[in-house]
Amino acid sequence: MKIFLREQRSLFGEILDWMLTPLLLLWPVSLALTWLVAQGLANKPFDRALEYNAQALAQLVSVANGKVQFNLPQPASELLRADESDIVYYQVVGPGGEFLSGERDLPEPPADEPLRSGEVRLRDAELRGIDVRVAYIWVRMPMQEAPLALVQVAETREKRSVLATEIIKGVMLPQFVILPLAVLLVWLALARGIQPLNQLEQRIRARNPDDLSPLDDRAVPLEVAPLVASVNDLLLRLNDSLATQKRFLADAAHQLKTPLAGLRMQADLAQREGTSTEELKRSLQQIGRSSIRATHTVNQLLALARAEGSGASIARQPCDLARLVIEVVRDSVPRALDKHIDLGYEGVEPGSPGVMLDGNPTLLKELVRNLLDNAINYTPSTPDKPGVVTARVLADTFGHVLLLQVEDSGPGVPEAERELVFQPFYRALGSEADGSGLGLPIVREIAHKHDARVTLEDARPGQNPPGARFSVRFEARDVPARN
Repeated sequence: MKIFLREQRSLFGEILDWMLTPLLLLWPVSLALTWLVAQGLANKPFDRALEYNAQALAQLVSVANGKVQFNLPQPASELLRADESDIVYYQVVGPGGEFLSGERDLPEPPADEPLRSGEVRLRDAELRGIDVRVAYIWVRMPMQEAPLALVQVAETREKRSVLATEIIKGVMLPQFVILPLAVLLVWLALARGIQPLNQLEQRIRARNPDDLSPLDDRAVPLEVAPLVASVNDLLLRLNDSLATQKRFLADAAHQLKTPLAGLRMQADLAQREGTSTEELKRSLQQIGRSSIRATHTVNQLLALARAEGSGASIARQPCDLARLVIEVVRDSVPRALDKHIDLGYEGVEPGSPGVMLDGNPTLLKELVRNLLDNAINYTPSTPDKPGVVTARVLADTFGHVLLLQVEDSGPGVPEAERELVFQPFYRALGSEADGSGLGLPIVREIAHKHDARVTLEDARPGQNPPGARFSVRFEARDVPARN
């Protein structure tokens, strides 16, 4: 049950609801219990007086000449009528049910109740439409096997009601003052308790937009410390992400500046007076190469942004990795032939068991294409001594592992630089190969999105040149592939 209803949840309101709701619900219960206790307390002293009167009248029942008699002295009669608030009635019935004295219409005890002489019992009854409290006792007569005589004393409940009301007033009236005071104290205590949250909010609002330093978790309550720690972790990751983006934008601007500057320079050269037709052709050729390089860099930047922005929500579907790799190899054959490189594929055939994985076919093709472009760019090759680039797909049906390898016969990558080559725009020193330095970062990012791992090692350890082998380890689907 909610006392305060809000469209937006409030921590202060939620705690206040859970504290005040039980208090306000228990208050009527406390009233009812107090009433019952007050009734019991009010009955006890008057019940004892009724029991005493019943026992006193029972002693006045006697037997004379074989008959049961009841003689009520005047002082005893006056004692029964002495109370001004309540009226006291009595009744005496002989063993045979004959009426001896008192009120004739006083209700009799329950018929199914066992008869026990000498024991005073109490019950509630009604006499002429008025509630009364009755004390009654069964009296055994000094005759052999004679039935029991009945003596009853009844009293109206006016004094009892007055006393119970006074008890309830004495107990409940202070609560009407204490309850609002308790609500106020709870409100103040709760407001003071959540004050550190307000202070934390003020500190966060007072920060500069570029301030991503961690929050001080020592100035907050222990219960809020995990939340502050989570926020600090988020700030740290956000700071790293912003730093990476800034570095990426700076490197991207630098990489685009070079081909654009070449385009401008060649355009200026072509516009000089006296430029010959041969010089103009050379300038146009340089402009074409620079534009191709700029286009490639932009495409790589877009591919990296697409891979990083895909997140965990990339569209996945069953993919035949062998078929995707063969398609990319076929598309790369013309470029490999231009560089006199022997490009080929080996491994499992499309449709073989264990070659299926859940992934994005567009991103997977981009991964394979970047690995092949990297191998073609960095593999020296001449018509007399062609370089070799091999794409390979291996399937382990028992371990549910699918392995993609791209191997070349180039100079390889020194062990000290094997982690650096996966950073954006990094290029090995002394390399004259054409490229943007974004291919391998794209490979690692796409592999990460597919829960795969990329490793780099020498293709031919101990030989010169050692070559390079890039391996991407995927998790294969449990079901076998179908043609």
